Amino acid sequence: MAMEGGMKCVKFLLYVLLLAFCACAVGLIVVGVAVQLVLNQTITHGATPGTLLPVVIIVVGAFLFLVAFVGCCGACKENYCLMMTFAIFLTLIMLVEVAVAIAGYVFKDKVKTEFNKNFQQQMQNYPKNNGTASLLDKMQEEFNCCGAANYTDWENIPGMGKDRVPDSCCINVTAHCGTDFDLHAINTQGCVEKIGIWLRKNVLLVAAAALGIAFVEVLGIVFACCLVKSIRSGYEVM
Repeated sequence: MAMEGGMKCVKFLLYVLLLAFCACAVGLIVVGVAVQLVLNQTITHGATPGTLLPVVIIVVGAFLFLVAFVGCCGACKENYCLMMTFAIFLTLIMLVEVAVAIAGYVFKDKVKTEFNKNFQQQMQNYPKNNGTASLLDKMQEEFNCCGAANYTDWENIPGMGKDRVPDSCCINVTAHCGTDFDLHAINTQGCVEKIGIWLRKNVLLVAAAALGIAFVEVLGIVFACCLVKSIRSGYEVM
């Protein structure tokens, strides 16, 4: 009876963890989609290891959701095969997440280089493409930046010149504020560095979330193995 009561407690905790897995899966999908949208807007020339990372995150999130469903069915029916499948797949997901984290660290400089190159290329299309202009204006306003490296990047853009930057570079954005601008009235720092600073500030939050997900997954594997052992013992008794 004590063993049966212990397994009921394990099953209950496993159900709680499965709910947490579903939440983590949705979170991974949302993060992956958000990062993919940002990269699609800023890196437009083909797939690279850096740009494939959000796709991997989305796939892992979707797979985690499916695995959580398998685990729920296995725990509810106390099915040995389903619980073994759940434990094995959850272990594989953990390994993939570790690989993604390592790849993200390895390719972080490459992503920054690609972002810088593509930002400058899109600056060339600023006077000719309204969609590109809207995108760059939005980024410059949100991050209080101007140009890729700094505001002087706009000097080489056709139709701009030394005495003109987009109005979105202004500290207080008004019509034509970027024409014959006062240096003290515009944001002089480049967007590549500003966005890099923003990412570094948020990387600790991402790391903490990743550690939390990993901890929950380890608990899930442990509880699944305990339930598998209990189910197997039940089969042997019969």
